Formats: sequence, structure tokens, C-alpha cells
Amino acid sequence: MPTSWAENVVRHLDGEIAALAARQYGVVTRRQLAALGLSQNAITARATAGRLHRIHRGVYAVGHPVLPRYARWMAAVLAAGPGAALSHASAAALWEIRPSEATRIDVSVPSAAGRAKRPGLRIHRASALHNVETTRHHAIPATTPARTLLDLASSLPRRALERALDQAEILELFDLRALRNVLDAHRGERGARALAAALEDHHAGTTVTRSALEEAFLALCAAHALERPQTNVRVCGLEVDFLFAAQRLVVEADGWQFHRTRAAFERDRERDAILAHAGYRTLRVTHRQLTRRPSEVVAAIAAPATALRSSA
Repeated sequence: MPTSWAENVVRHLDGEIAALAARQYGVVTRRQLAALGLSQNAITARATAGRLHRIHRGVYAVGHPVLPRYARWMAAVLAAGPGAALSHASAAALWEIRPSEATRIDVSVPSAAGRAKRPGLRIHRASALHNVETTRHHAIPATTPARTLLDLASSLPRRALERALDQAEILELFDLRALRNVLDAHRGERGARALAAALEDHHAGTTVTRSALEEAFLALCAAHALERPQTNVRVCGLEVDFLFAAQRLVVEADGWQFHRTRAAFERDRERDAILAHAGYRTLRVTHRQLTRRPSEVVAAIAAPATALRSSA
């Protein structure tokens, strides 16, 4: 039986809706559906039939209501209206600068007032959100890495901010000129002073750590005014936990769970031999040493290279 004109119209609309949803991680807005020719009654009918699922007021998931993370981020931005951008902790997670387990999604809107609160969203009214401070990442409108770091600086403690800067450096998102431009545009605003101070004396690569044991070692160095080591860097083709470059000293933080097997024992000695051949000394420290005999660790680090050789 040939299809009717009405059935052809429905099929055409279904195709356009599917194409739109595919570009937006499976979510669409009521305004977009209306632009495609759907009336409010048609939208309601599709929702009743389970073909559209309300995520936020005016935002629907097409086909099913279970949304992955990127879809939830896109839905949040669409719900906040034109000009909105994922920001703060949520943008940092999108850029992979800093993970976030927050239950609410951060979205900034270029307005000082007027936006209503939305369940599940944390809306930031940013009248000074400039066009150059927003972009698209994975097709989602978001603040740029520089603006994201500025927003993070308004709430993060100093060390966490430095770690975010380091992660941006690792991901090749760190742009000093862009950061300076953001600071110039937002002088006097919350976060600008903290970010400027961090940029003034922070050295890239000094805060990227992988475990609480490594954090404890860095805290020990700071408490005893030792040189700040580079962390998780490559030496002789090997990734080492800490490097005191001037002393040609490598420090490895040995956690029991990763170094308790015969294979790990042999691997560690092989690494030490490679480093020694290149003129580096290796000092291995454990949690017990850091907590019960910290003075011995400090003395070993502070010892001159000749003293290290004589004790080897």
C-alpha cells in the first residue's frame, strides 16, 4: 500500500530530528523542534509516546532517557539558552584538566541577571564572558582552557590550581598568552589574583603526582625547604617519580602494592642500573620511611653527590 502524504511528512520530520540529535549527542530543544515544523501538540504527542524524553525544561533526549556524560553536558548548555557555555569544574572535566564528580553541571551565561535556576545545573551569570573566551570542544560549547583556569582559580586551593595548570601543560592546552589576556580582561575579579600569583612562581611539571605516597614526599620536601623536584618525568627513556636535576638524583616512591613481587624487584634493579650507567643515583623511599624516619630521607636527598657515591 502506498504511503500517504502525512506519513511521508512524519518520516521526513523523523529523519531531520534524528540528524539534529546525532549532532548534539542525542538531545534537542523545543525551539529546534519548532524550527523543524513541529507544533507544541506534536512535541507533546511524541513525548507521550516515549519518542522524546524531557531532560530539562525545553530540552529532550531523542529515543531514550539514559544519557552519557557528554550528552548531559550538551543538554545542560542547551537548557541554559543562547550564548551559554559549559564552564568551571564541568568545563575542566570536558578539557580533562581536572576530574569532577559534582552532581550539578556548571554553565556560564553571558548575562548579569535574568536566567532562572535549573535543577541539576549551577548557572553562573557572567556579564564579562567574552566571545574569545568560549569555543566548542567535542562539539559542546565551553569556556576556553584559559577562561576555565580563571574560573577554577576562584574556588580551588593553591596546590590544586597548580596541578590544573600542570595538567593543561601536559595536554598542550597551556597558553601563557591566552592566560595573560584573560587576566588583563578580568583584573579585580574573583580568581584573577589567585591565577596571577600561581603563574608568577609556578614551574610547570612540579605537581603532577600519581599517589598519596608521592604527595607525602612532596610535602616532606616543602617542609624541609628542599629543592622542588620535577615529577613523573622521563630520564634515559624511563619514567621516574621525582628528579632532582641539579644533583642527578632520582627518587622513586615505592608503594608496597606495586613493588612486592619478584618481577617488580628485578625490574626496579634493572631500572636503577640503567640510571646509574647514565650518571644518576636512585633513592627509593617508602611510606614507612616518610612517616617514621623522615630525617633520614631528607639527609639522603640533601647529601652531595660524592656522599651518595661513597654510601652506595
